[in-house]
Amino acid sequence: MKLVTAIIKPFKLDDARDALSAIGVQGLTVTEVKGFGRQKGHTELYRGAEYIVDFLPKVKIEIAVDDELVDQVIEAITGSTNTGKIGDGKIFVTAVEQIIRIRTGETGSEAI
Repeated sequence: MKLVTAIIKPFKLDDARDALSAIGVQGLTVTEVKGFGRQKGHTELYRGAEYIVDFLPKVKIEIAVDDELVDQVIEAITGSTNTGKIGDGKIFVTAVEQIIRIRTGETGSEAI
């Protein structure tokens, strides 16, 4: 089992959710986050004063999946969120040792 974590632009969340649903992903966790990468924020003008926005709003999606689905999940996320512009985001894949469904006590793939 793997945990796929994607940091994407907020306006691409619905596209990513639709693409993931289409391949059979049943659940995911979404968190609103702030951060920066190579773009290192940007400068904005507000009431004539210039200020630097260091941390840009992003959305973090976390999905626990079986090993067989990892490549499809990555393709679905990249295909639905790619704008070709800086700041599109990143995807991290990490191994998951154990998953337990609290309500039923199911473990492993049955708990996903």
